[in-house]
Amino acid sequence: MGSIFKPQMPALPPIPPAPTPPTNEVSAEEKEQIAKDRAAVERKRRGRKSTILTRSLTPEAEEEIERKTLLGDN
Repeated sequence: MGSIFKPQMPALPPIPPAPTPPTNEVSAEEKEQIAKDRAAVERKRRGRKSTILTRSLTPEAEEEIERKTLLGDN
């Protein structure tokens, strides 16, 4: 039965043109803003790094560490 009627496929629509690639050019204002943002990030990074202490600076803090506790072996 299928051999009597053969439907015809409609023609495909034409292929749209490819989009233009984005340009890599950055305006002077955008360059200036990027530079300001990077400088702010570096400034914040340096500020945070200077506040991190690796050891205590006071003798009282060291005494507190050396005390024996009920939970530890010390």
